[in-house]
Amino acid sequence: MAYILGVDIGTSGTKTVLFSEDGTPVASALYDYPLYTPCNGYAEQDPADWWNACVNSIRDVVAKSGVPADEIKGVGLSGQMHGLVMLDKDNKVIRNSIIWCDQRTGKEVVEITEKVGHDRLIAITANPAITGFTAAKIMWVKNNEPENYEKCRHILLPKDYIRFMLTGEFATEVSDASGMQLLDIPGRCWSDEVLTKLGIDKSLLAKVYESPEITGTVTKAVAQATGLKEGTPVVGGAGDNAAAAVGTGVVEDGKAFTTIGSSGVVFAHTSDISIDPKGRVHTFCCAVPGCWHVMGVTQSAGLSLKWFRDNFAWSEMETAASMGVDPYYLMDKEADSVPIGANRLLYMPYLNGERTPHLDPNVRGAFVGLSTMHKKKDMLRAVMEGVSYSLRDCVEVMREMNISIDDMMACGGGGTSPLWRQMLADLYACNVKTTANKEGPALGVALLAAVGAGIYSSVPEACKAVIKPEKIQEPIAENSAKYEKVYALYKKLYPAMKANFDELASLDV
Repeated sequence: MAYILGVDIGTSGTKTVLFSEDGTPVASALYDYPLYTPCNGYAEQDPADWWNACVNSIRDVVAKSGVPADEIKGVGLSGQMHGLVMLDKDNKVIRNSIIWCDQRTGKEVVEITEKVGHDRLIAITANPAITGFTAAKIMWVKNNEPENYEKCRHILLPKDYIRFMLTGEFATEVSDASGMQLLDIPGRCWSDEVLTKLGIDKSLLAKVYESPEITGTVTKAVAQATGLKEGTPVVGGAGDNAAAAVGTGVVEDGKAFTTIGSSGVVFAHTSDISIDPKGRVHTFCCAVPGCWHVMGVTQSAGLSLKWFRDNFAWSEMETAASMGVDPYYLMDKEADSVPIGANRLLYMPYLNGERTPHLDPNVRGAFVGLSTMHKKKDMLRAVMEGVSYSLRDCVEVMREMNISIDDMMACGGGGTSPLWRQMLADLYACNVKTTANKEGPALGVALLAAVGAGIYSSVPEACKAVIKPEKIQEPIAENSAKYEKVYALYKKLYPAMKANFDELASLDV
């Protein structure tokens, strides 16, 4: 029996899972680390924390599993995207990593757009400039910490720093590199044009691989520290969402997944590159060689429900604690007792601005149609429906781009709710499924490692062998017809209220 290791370097911690070749988890370990916010809007982490968590979790997993090191055939890496790691001439970290959720780069976004051109930037990198992408962070250091930029000899993404520490190799892969805004997305290589216009030396960047390709092997020192065998292959791996796609089997045309975590993501696979000229969704290279994915993001999906729970569902939390169940279980039951349309109550889930399809930092959340007849359960239902409508917005943009979706997986905390899955099935008019294996990104990159090690011949073959659907929610035609009426009204709300939100953002009282 062959085994494969998946390492997921997340924002809150690193999770390492050892799988048998059929995808069965054998052992896992999770190590947390802090997030630093030195100023309002800043978000940083120490790469040393990631590395320590990686070493400790791998060592724990290898020891707990009892699997001989020579039976572990490969390592795959996943992780948070967009983070900036800078190394000096001695390969030492120059400063803490500026990570994906940092918002300090507003001026740099304007600078990038002016230097490259809005339309040209979308044509090359498939996305407009935004604060989260790595290019803006590089430009911020260049503008604000010139002494650090001057010392920089290597620029890496979070998981690729871990790769360097494991193998001594400077490498990245197409899915994670896509989120730097320096990659030619159609050509799957660094863009000389963008780099030249921004004044970034190409030699600072790592070599780009496809996700299942072997990028290096475990060094002797790392083998001694972790229990892995020296020479164990480490493949390209993938950014977190691309890894989750492999871990849920979304590796062929027509397949997609919806994640309802704090944010909401709709992710669709496509073998033909498709770029939205309006920049409403992200097009990235995916973990399947020669293919791409399109991703829409709604900022406050599960966060909307958490906000409602924390501020209005105190009785449900108390009852749930006494019953030994999750408060969301009780909230689901309450929302399920309310009819579609929440008794003519609509919720706009824009608590912290929005990305898809409205790239608008000023828009905010709202209940529309609130009356004295409405009760807490109506508001709860409206929140879940509003998030579902915002995810349908993502799907509509993809359909405009001629991307077919006829098979949808559900992931994240919201994906565990049968009611929410049924809403999505009814609104998408397609089956919504969950998988038996819940390891997501860690499983995805382990399967990429299995392909790199020759256990499977391709990523789709690995997914067909391992990924099995568990629960299936089929659309109900009667429900779909009702939701369409409400969704048609929901779509009118943002255009009607945009000017008011802009005015509210600048209101000085």
